[in-house]
Amino acid sequence: MKKKAAFLFPGQGSQVVGMGLDLYQEYDFVREIFDMVDEITKINISRLCFKGPMEELTLTVNLQPAITAVNLACLAVLDKEGVRPDIAAGHSLGEYSAMRAAGVINSEDTCALVFKRGHLMHREATKHKGTMYAILGLNIDAVREIVENARGNGVVAVANHNTAEQIVITGAPDAAKSASELAKSRGAKAIPLRVSGAWHSELIRGAEKDFRAFLSEISFSEPKLPVLFNITAAFESDPNEIKEIMARQLCSPVLWYDSMCRMQEDGIEIFAEVGPKKVLTGLLRKIIPDTHEHEVYNVDGMKGIEAFLKAVT
Repeated sequence: MKKKAAFLFPGQGSQVVGMGLDLYQEYDFVREIFDMVDEITKINISRLCFKGPMEELTLTVNLQPAITAVNLACLAVLDKEGVRPDIAAGHSLGEYSAMRAAGVINSEDTCALVFKRGHLMHREATKHKGTMYAILGLNIDAVREIVENARGNGVVAVANHNTAEQIVITGAPDAAKSASELAKSRGAKAIPLRVSGAWHSELIRGAEKDFRAFLSEISFSEPKLPVLFNITAAFESDPNEIKEIMARQLCSPVLWYDSMCRMQEDGIEIFAEVGPKKVLTGLLRKIIPDTHEHEVYNVDGMKGIEAFLKAVT
């Protein structure tokens, strides 16, 4: 690729029944990825990806390895074709796929990490009931003020700063609902999300210690290409610092808007969403202005891969 390119990897919320099936049928090495994920998790993740049911696929313990399997499958096809990015990032769960793309961790460890992460998050969510809302139409300062005002009702925080005026809040049901009502009173839309826990909040803090211990057992390498991390919207090359960032990511906000603005500043011209659906593409269209010359591609299956390869090779 002559133009400067970024690979962006989706996370929870991008699942769709049937994801990855065409790649599985086409490539032996993709079948090996799905077999590996099934073996590591001892769950038939392949079947859930290809046939569902959606309710079972969406359970956090299944969903995290499932989306990661599809991300890695798409990445493997691009790698086979010799197409590599200049920079990588992933949205929350997707950050593990970005680290794989940068050579920080291998495929087996990527799968083991997301499976452990999903298990610990589910454990905490069953202990501490939580919910999340997407707030549309207010900027980050306004949402932070609303969150502060709602904290008298319990734990509530900013989870994802997705675009200038699409911000996800997270927390205990009463506190999050109170914050959503405050947002609506100021003219915003507040959409409850179908999630099983208050991700990126203090309510899952109990997962952090165990996850940090698990991270310590995994070998991390220096990135072979820059990775923009969620909680800092900055680069990091020290493997031990990266482990700490990933431990903190569980309960910290995802600074996606800042990360994409940073990519624009760094002159990225090609953005490829590598994985299922078009969630990140939708966010990009609201972040990167038309005045910044750029192209956006979805690498989510055979058609997407073929179109992307035709455009950039």
